[in-house]
Amino acid sequence: MPLILMCGYPCSGKSRRAKELKEYFEQNSDRKVHIVGDDSLGVDKNAVYADSQEEKRVRAALKAEAERKLNKEDVVILDSFNYIKGYRYELFCVVKHLQTPHCLVYCLTSGDVSSSWNSSRELSEQMTPEIFDALVLRFEAPDSRNRWDSPLFTVLQDDALPFDAISDALFKRKAPPPNQSTQTQSVSSANVLYELDKMTQDVLTAIFNAQKTSVPGDLVAVPGATEKISFCLTVNMAELRKLRRQFISYTKLNPTENTGQIANMFVQYLNKSLH
Repeated sequence: MPLILMCGYPCSGKSRRAKELKEYFEQNSDRKVHIVGDDSLGVDKNAVYADSQEEKRVRAALKAEAERKLNKEDVVILDSFNYIKGYRYELFCVVKHLQTPHCLVYCLTSGDVSSSWNSSRELSEQMTPEIFDALVLRFEAPDSRNRWDSPLFTVLQDDALPFDAISDALFKRKAPPPNQSTQTQSVSSANVLYELDKMTQDVLTAIFNAQKTSVPGDLVAVPGATEKISFCLTVNMAELRKLRRQFISYTKLNPTENTGQIANMFVQYLNKSLH
């Protein structure tokens, strides 16, 4: 059923708030509540968040675990940093596909307060100052004007959670309607399928070749697209093929007859997925 995303700086009270939400829904409804987070995966945060590839793997594992637990009855709380807007958008696409509501709970604290809470933890549970500062710098604050960050509940450190408002957002609000990536329709045009396969493969080939000479930050032009790929890190071909398969699956659900836009759509999808 609904998905609740926790969001905030490291050591901003997300896990405490997640437990409060779990207790509230278990006491006031018959629904099961699942908390999915770094702790449930046994993640060593200092090791994971020092390695961009390992961090990406963990984010994918959290997303997959949350998706597995989402159903028509249970509440799933994703208790992690969720600090990248592109990642929050991916999760929004998941709930749109499943046609279930979601909301975001933003635990808003200052960097100094969160740093103090980090220092007060047991030494084995503390994040190193370097990792803590890096995550704070990379944090992309949610914005309620974005569909994927709405409904947004911002909670200060001394605030009580707005349980009733959160409950209404999850159970009295319609799920987001399916869109181009999620609406089930049949693929009727062989030409669209051919162009989809060919153009996405051409884009992958161009990216793979460009990585030999490009550095992070470069904008790379690809065949058939006016949009450019923005490199933030090197991606292996296996990861690119996986993203291509996902894009093709999404596009088949609601195909476009405007084959000239396929390359641009794929580039936009990759830029969101690779950041």
